[in-house]
Amino acid sequence: MITNIRCTTIQDLDRVMRLYDIARNFMRSQGNHQQWVNGYPNEAFIRDEIAAGHSFVCENENGLIVATFCFIIGEDPTYRKIYDGKWLNEAPYGTVHRMASGGEEKGVARCVFDWCFNRISNVRVDTHRDNHIMQHILQSYGFTYCGIIYLADGSERLAYQKVQS
Repeated sequence: MITNIRCTTIQDLDRVMRLYDIARNFMRSQGNHQQWVNGYPNEAFIRDEIAAGHSFVCENENGLIVATFCFIIGEDPTYRKIYDGKWLNEAPYGTVHRMASGGEEKGVARCVFDWCFNRISNVRVDTHRDNHIMQHILQSYGFTYCGIIYLADGSERLAYQKVQS
């Protein structure tokens, strides 16, 4: 069970990078071969996320880091344009990116989303078309599919949003 979510520190970097390796391998085993390719996210990128205060880790009751994610409150440039749909609103929002788990704990996504919604009531997320597990998680948590966005490199992502009252 996750008992703590906190900012990632540089001392956590080895474990965080291992979590991304585990998640990347799991995605491949589930048929998602196109997301997080070419070593993404790499260590330099995560170091920048840590320095910016956007990287977080989830700890279980034993203090073991069991998951990591990025959370940013504010405009995400890749969300400025959405295709084949529209956002639920244009109110200030938070964005969850790069959620990864080591598989030791169940309910990580629910814990992460609960934590995020305690900070802002409007959250957006995107995922790869082949990431069926994340799509299911988002739908089961009550996120609404809103359309398609494109990352800076031109990669397509399915975009979701939830507004909690």
